[in-house]
Amino acid sequence: MTESLGVARDQLRSIVERVERLEEEKKTIADDIKEVYAEAKSNGFDTKTLRTVVRLRKQEAAERQEQEAMLDLYLHALGMIADTGEEE
Repeated sequence: MTESLGVARDQLRSIVERVERLEEEKKTIADDIKEVYAEAKSNGFDTKTLRTVVRLRKQEAAERQEQEAMLDLYLHALGMIADTGEEE
């Protein structure tokens, strides 16, 4: 039993150490991304818009179109976008 406890302890330690390494890598990557956005900002780009573009590029075209259609519908319903008057 103590042998299996030792094996379980070693496996647990290994898992924890792997997660810790990955968390550190994740932090390093997040810092690198932050630096790229800072560089973009210093070159005159709007970082909020860049983040939106990056998020949109991750989506499938159909998903993006559906989301844009829903946004358009909601904006029209709230009177934030004037009707084009095509159906008059």
